[in-house]
Amino acid sequence: MSKSEEIKGKNNEAAKNEADESSKENKKNLSTEEKLKETEDRLLRSLAEIENQRRRFEKDIKEAFDFGGYNFAKECLLLLDNLQRAKDYMLKDKELKENKYQEKYLKNLDILKADLISIFEKNKIKKIECLNKKFDPNFHQAMLEVEDDNVEVGTIVQEIQTGYMMGDRLLRPSLVGVSKGKNKEKEPKNDKN
Repeated sequence: MSKSEEIKGKNNEAAKNEADESSKENKKNLSTEEKLKETEDRLLRSLAEIENQRRRFEKDIKEAFDFGGYNFAKECLLLLDNLQRAKDYMLKDKELKENKYQEKYLKNLDILKADLISIFEKNKIKKIECLNKKFDPNFHQAMLEVEDDNVEVGTIVQEIQTGYMMGDRLLRPSLVGVSKGKNKEKEPKNDKN
């Protein structure tokens, strides 16, 4: 091998080494860039998760304020029911009808009932109006069916217990009687024979 060939071989080898070193450097740079992108991606995901968690907490806090008294309100409906039962009993009882103070008692019961309803309305608790409306299982609970041809089938014709909403949430469904068509089996069959 001649000296010139030897020098060319060394130059080629040196060039290969430089190329290898620069490709190693590029690999290091690429892996650093990849690591940076991966870290940035993790950071963005963490920030998004923190933001989602903040929104959930805000929603939970709002619901706690809006519906924190849900169970308490549900129990208070029993007071309203009992006031109405007491009034109905006083109107039906013969001995109480003869009592000269009955009218005052009834007025006091009406005042209590009106105050309780006023408190409910201030707290977004509203009565569900249901008579002569279509039955909706989201707001009503059917307790009986009533044969009535004067109204459309599925119309509420009787309210057994009043239902209430707290905001847009059902507090208690209305217990109702729903109309149905006449039972055709009970009607006499017309035989042509």
